[in-house]
Amino acid sequence: MKTPMTDPSPSAPSALPSAVRSSEADRLPDLYRQDVSACLADRIGGGGLTVDELEPLLGDLTGSLDRLRANVAAGRLPFLELARRRDDLAALAAHAQRYRRFSDVLILGTGGSSLGGRALYEMAATESDAGAPTLHIITNVDPFVFDRLISRLDFGKTGVIVISKSGGTTETMMQFLAVLPRLRAQIGDAALAEHVTLITEPDPRPLRALGERFGLPVLDHDPAVGGRYSVLSLVGMLPTMIAGLDAAAVRAGAEALLSRALDPTARPQDLAPALGAAVSVGLHRRRGVGASVMLAYSDRLGSLARWYRQLWAESLGKQGQGTTPIYGTGPVDQHSQLQLWLDGPADKMFTVLGGPKEAVGAGLDPDLVIDPALSYMAGRTLGDLMDASRRATAETLAARGRPVRLIEMQRIDEAAMGALMMHFMLETVLAADLMGVDPFDQPAVEQGKVLIRRYLQEMGGVETDRAREGG
Repeated sequence: MKTPMTDPSPSAPSALPSAVRSSEADRLPDLYRQDVSACLADRIGGGGLTVDELEPLLGDLTGSLDRLRANVAAGRLPFLELARRRDDLAALAAHAQRYRRFSDVLILGTGGSSLGGRALYEMAATESDAGAPTLHIITNVDPFVFDRLISRLDFGKTGVIVISKSGGTTETMMQFLAVLPRLRAQIGDAALAEHVTLITEPDPRPLRALGERFGLPVLDHDPAVGGRYSVLSLVGMLPTMIAGLDAAAVRAGAEALLSRALDPTARPQDLAPALGAAVSVGLHRRRGVGASVMLAYSDRLGSLARWYRQLWAESLGKQGQGTTPIYGTGPVDQHSQLQLWLDGPADKMFTVLGGPKEAVGAGLDPDLVIDPALSYMAGRTLGDLMDASRRATAETLAARGRPVRLIEMQRIDEAAMGALMMHFMLETVLAADLMGVDPFDQPAVEQGKVLIRRYLQEMGGVETDRAREGG
């Protein structure tokens, strides 16, 4: 295949295909834009891909997209089908409404059970309405942080949602079992069902058994939807709705992007996720790029980058394949990492992620910056500084020959969240197809889980001894 060329212009190098410069921008202009021109050799030199190197990968992705479309048509990828669904949201709304009467909601889970919901909650442009509770989405088991949080909560005014796809995740089960005694002490067993909801797969599970013991409501996690791909399921949608955000809009944004990918006439170079996959895999194969840095220029986008980190790493890191995702915060990491990125090993690709310039607060009073060394700050806001830092970092990296992808959200809201999350899920699945790995399993981590359980059992103590004796 031959990729179309465009006429030269200051913003469009002559060797650069038009689709590479503005994939999805024309059709989805109000959600996000991706620009990979600074990943190509005619822009950044030897650190980038040539068009001749990119074209075969785009050609291979024609088959990848055909397989993706066939799998969706056959119902083999239900996590993608969720983008089209709305029928389940009404039932979820009833559950969400129950939780909106609380002042706080504690959501227990780890990995895909919590990262997606947290990204949606923290990315939202709209403020949670006055009636919405504060969500505490726990993603770790640090005992000091965990105890400090739950010791402050009034469980008479707190709802709890426990999410474990397998129903036996060690971290999540220990979180819940650490909270449960406090709940029972403060509200009593009879009231537990009004405060607690469990989400797990059907069939016998340890978490489901606890629900039966205490009469707790249990919602079914679809066994065919993997945890790191579950953000559009009830795992991500229920916290979104409790926060007063529009879950239907999240799915609509995701559906808009999915529909483009499923269009049989759409070519890989016309689809932002396919183009992103081709560039990532190409840089790894041709330029030895072994790490993918996502640099988020908004605290509201930080949890999205952390969600992406699990998605990319756990889906692709198999059989010697994959690149290491690294999360960075702009402009903070300009002051801690940029020296390495610019002058260290040329083994990284950068995704600079940003939203619209935040128009918050008045510009600095010129009377306060009369020092000539500070005059450039007069009339500027923190939003101006964030925007200038993002642009300067991207341009400096590109000038140094480092491959840089720009993703700019036109707004940060539910639809844009859904579209970008769908982008990264599709990009990951397509990259896996190019690499020849299964993006939906994680066999290498099972040994670690086995060892965690064994080490806990070997620590001894009254309860462990009782368990060994069958008591």
